[in-house]
Amino acid sequence: MTDRPVRTSVPTDQEPVTTNGTLALVNLSAQIDGVAAPLRRAGSAAPHAVAQQAVLVDLLTLRGHLLGRVTDYEQAAQLSEQMVRNAPDDSAALLARARARATLHRFAEAMADLDAAGGAGAAQSTLDAERAVILQAVGCHAEAHALLRSAAPDQSDFTMLSALAFFQAERGETAEAENVFDEARAAHRGVSPFPLAQLEFRRGVMWLREGDLPAARSWFDAARRRVPGYAPAAGHLAEVDLLLDAPETAVARLRPLVETSDDPEYPAHLALALRAAGRPQEARPWRDRAAERYEELVTRHPEAYADHAADFWLMVGGDVDRGLQLALRSLVMRQTSRSYALVRSAQEASEGLDPRRLRAQTPCD
Repeated sequence: MTDRPVRTSVPTDQEPVTTNGTLALVNLSAQIDGVAAPLRRAGSAAPHAVAQQAVLVDLLTLRGHLLGRVTDYEQAAQLSEQMVRNAPDDSAALLARARARATLHRFAEAMADLDAAGGAGAAQSTLDAERAVILQAVGCHAEAHALLRSAAPDQSDFTMLSALAFFQAERGETAEAENVFDEARAAHRGVSPFPLAQLEFRRGVMWLREGDLPAARSWFDAARRRVPGYAPAAGHLAEVDLLLDAPETAVARLRPLVETSDDPEYPAHLALALRAAGRPQEARPWRDRAAERYEELVTRHPEAYADHAADFWLMVGGDVDRGLQLALRSLVMRQTSRSYALVRSAQEASEGLDPRRLRAQTPCD
């Protein structure tokens, strides 16, 4: 953890002003319905259909993240596949499918779509920014940084600074990231609460990884206050509650999430919190619900959910062998520091494993 003093809050007079987060979520769903309805009536061959479908893919992906709705991610992916079938040489369709595939961690296919979009005339700065996100996700930090710098002149200050802050946070460069997070907040010029809530959430993730629970709580809470329905922020606040030995508070945070989200992470964490609160009988149905849902998602989207499912089986599910199997599967698909750490955790929980199974190179080596 860094020795630098932690900046855990922003003075009120420096707080960026945005629209009400609850109303913004309502408006987001209304916007999705407003874009989808005429597309259903007119069909995919209508003029400007690709442009409107691309907007819909991005809106669905945003709502999926904010509310923890895997079904939104899946709908976005299905729509993007349809777009490319109908317009295989359209750069907007290819870019939309690349983003949808990257959301579900289908990174190699997303990169192929970006290559095709380049051939179809997509702007180089757009391609560089999209590739940088993917390369960062798979642990290719040097390559990602070079592309971020290349894309920066054609991006807004907020977008550029946010991407740099995320990059530095992912690299563990917390002192540098703190400064850039502040610069990004100051550079925000819109009224939507979503970009700033995501920025605050990622800042909380950085401090949670560093083990600074008060700082993590401060930023997760900032994101949740900006957008009260922000599921990942509330879920991570519950994680902090558990780490601070406040399981009943975690239970209270998680109960609304298991009703509105179809992500198994929340029933899994609710089961963990109920066990920590000494209520194992109440925990069991939530554990079973999470187990069933993880199996569904690993079957449909292994790249995105194998690592989360491995965590579940090791921490909540009580099946070390299944956890190890999924951890190794995740490592084959993506050789990142998280993947290696997950396999090591599974290895520590199970005896007699061959450490040579862990030897692999990252895709950047």
